[in-house]
Amino acid sequence: MTTSSLLNRLQPLGFSHVAHAHLNLPPAELVEAALCRGEGTLTDTGALMADTGQFTGRSPKDRFIVKDASTADSVWWGDINIAFDPAKFDQLQAKVVAYLEDKELYVREAYAGAHPASQLKLRIVNELAWHNLFCYNLFLRPGEGVDTNWTPDFSIICAPGFEADPAVDGTRQKNFAILNFTKKILLIGGTAYAGEMKKGIFGVLNYLLPHEQDTLPMHCSANIGTHGDAAVFFGLSGTGKTTLSTDPHRHLVGDDEHGWLPGQGGIFNFEGGCYAKVIDLSAEKEPEIWQAIKFGAIVENTRFVPGTRSVDYANKSVTENTRTAYPIDYIPNIAVPSVGPVPTHMFFLTADATGVLPPISRLDKSHAMYHFLSGYTAKVAGTEMGVTEPQATFSACFGAVFLPLHPTKYAEMLGQKMDENPVHVWLVNTGWTGGAYGTGSRMKLGLTRAMITAALTGQLEQADFQVHPVFGVAVPTAVPGVPATLLDPRSTWADPAAYDQAAKLLASKFITNFEKYAANANAEILAGAPLALA
Repeated sequence: MTTSSLLNRLQPLGFSHVAHAHLNLPPAELVEAALCRGEGTLTDTGALMADTGQFTGRSPKDRFIVKDASTADSVWWGDINIAFDPAKFDQLQAKVVAYLEDKELYVREAYAGAHPASQLKLRIVNELAWHNLFCYNLFLRPGEGVDTNWTPDFSIICAPGFEADPAVDGTRQKNFAILNFTKKILLIGGTAYAGEMKKGIFGVLNYLLPHEQDTLPMHCSANIGTHGDAAVFFGLSGTGKTTLSTDPHRHLVGDDEHGWLPGQGGIFNFEGGCYAKVIDLSAEKEPEIWQAIKFGAIVENTRFVPGTRSVDYANKSVTENTRTAYPIDYIPNIAVPSVGPVPTHMFFLTADATGVLPPISRLDKSHAMYHFLSGYTAKVAGTEMGVTEPQATFSACFGAVFLPLHPTKYAEMLGQKMDENPVHVWLVNTGWTGGAYGTGSRMKLGLTRAMITAALTGQLEQADFQVHPVFGVAVPTAVPGVPATLLDPRSTWADPAAYDQAAKLLASKFITNFEKYAANANAEILAGAPLALA
């Protein structure tokens, strides 16, 4: 397609002319362009290694939503969803477009949502070739050729080289990611962190799907067993969603974002690829991800072993949030298409930095709803700017920063689905054992896999359980392949009295955090709270 023809597609976004633009380039051409433009380097496996510059993670305080007639009464406004003035958005959009008009641009038409009934058509305008490759990898890819009738439901304009003037443009600082649901645009500038694009569209779906289709958006990974049983894994970045759902014995549906359709409609992936953390990656621990890092894949903010083109995955000199982005079909054992039945198991993953929570526990409906609304975990180093070591945090629905609506809306939808479908819910601590961060040790991946496998295969259905004295969850007394002493976190601490004190402190944090939801929570949800503290 000629640049002049492509301009017709960009005019609705405010472009009056385009110096040079490309539409839907294949990966080989995007890699070639990135190399020629000095945007990256090839590794010895053929993957493209690129840096994201100053921002090596999302910047939640610089994420905004335009507050206008369509959003004023529906968005959950506050520190997470920060209001942005419509006139300021129009002004900023015009400035970004003017900046891009003289650049060589990379345009992509893709979509989010693997289920035909819930697809969001996208048009993406990138300043960087490697960003366009990222979008090829992470979003779903239409068939070959150019769809002359492609009408986007939402557009992304991403200009890392454009920096805002906060005093004039209404931003907090030079970088920004702004959602405008009326104009159907995600406007990004001042940051080259590619994850802002993917997570921005996740926010769009979190707003639209509950309203328009009674579909529950979920920050989770998902897979399907050989007998057709589906499992979903909730959790914030760094808790193990990608790693634990990438199982050679199960078919991967997706590693991060899914929807749960009404009734018996089942689940579906929002994306067409995976965006996995690679710090300390090894072929032995995560062979599927290791093998997926080949030509067409991207590695972000990594460094080479000196004198080679081999990636040093232990190197965190840039950030601990080193990542890879690759198409989902780079994983050999995937579900085609990326859809699945109603899940029979749900896992809430938490990287508990206090070392208090059991490595696995069973939740009844009350505890499931309470822990879903609480969304307790630790922010893992590098996931967000300024996080250098694990920090205890509560994030509603295991993804509050992506929720434009009030969390109780999503919790109510989950509760309804639990009433409609038999599902087993588990709380899994992928964090610390034997003490808190700095004293204890991180839970071994092999043991976590063994516990999840035991749940998925039904081995825990006949197990004996004991009630945790503080959190009231059901803890199995034996799991095949797992030391029994590990299952009771108190027994792993050198000082049981210190554990008791830490457990009560953590429980008090749960209770304090939940105060903002208590007024809207029914008796069944409140029954999942920690037990009375002595």
